[in-house]
Amino acid sequence: MNAATQRSSARIADARHFLFVPGNRPERFDKAVASGADVVILDLEDAVPAAEKELARDAVRRWLDAGGEAVVRINAADTPYAREDIALARHPNVISIMLPKAAADSALAQVAALSPVIALIETATGVASVEAVASCPGVVRLALGTIDLALDLDILSDDDRLFDPIRLRFTVASRAAGIAAPVEGVTANFRDRGANEAAMRHARALGFRAKMCIHPQQLATVSAALRPSESEIEQARRIVAADNASGGTAVALDGRMIDRPVVARAHRLLADAAA
Repeated sequence: MNAATQRSSARIADARHFLFVPGNRPERFDKAVASGADVVILDLEDAVPAAEKELARDAVRRWLDAGGEAVVRINAADTPYAREDIALARHPNVISIMLPKAAADSALAQVAALSPVIALIETATGVASVEAVASCPGVVRLALGTIDLALDLDILSDDDRLFDPIRLRFTVASRAAGIAAPVEGVTANFRDRGANEAAMRHARALGFRAKMCIHPQQLATVSAALRPSESEIEQARRIVAADNASGGTAVALDGRMIDRPVVARAHRLLADAAA
């Protein structure tokens, strides 16, 4: 892995929010970069109608040629647009490719050999092979596409928490593969900031550490959801202080036994708060 690839992979691994911009709206590219998003995703897939796929690809390439840097979401491997989209992965200013409908197959291996990959898993096949996807060399992060997954599974309920068992599986697969924590799916109503923050807080409780966004208004609420609360910070400080005072032996605090995993979690939370 060369230095540029290492930098790109680290940037993807550290990101908290991923902001989508339609590839056929080049006037929005610079605005998205200036929005404060950790990573901008130029979208050639769902946001672009079939008649404008080529125009969008050309617009993205021109912007990259001019010095812009972004993730590019390409079209799925089984579409007629994939071959030329994949060619963009070789562009030096593409920091990562988001591969939709990702699964453990030859398409994933092909793209991962060209660029760091965010594997967007949104089909039953992808979920069934999530451990192999996470372990594929070149995959930096898993992302959960809840809207397409609900369609693929023919789930009629709007209760997004039906996907919690899958979220936990993503977290375990990511941890076991030694890659960054997974990325939560989009909240479609970008005006509902409370719903966006609540979705991220819930996903965070299941081990997710980032979220895909479709509007700059969603960035601040994602950041807020990932930031430990003052009460959590204070409790973590008390746990660390009690541990220090005990000399490292198990000690009770507020009727609860404070052992090594609890102390380690408190240190991790304080590190997150400092970051």
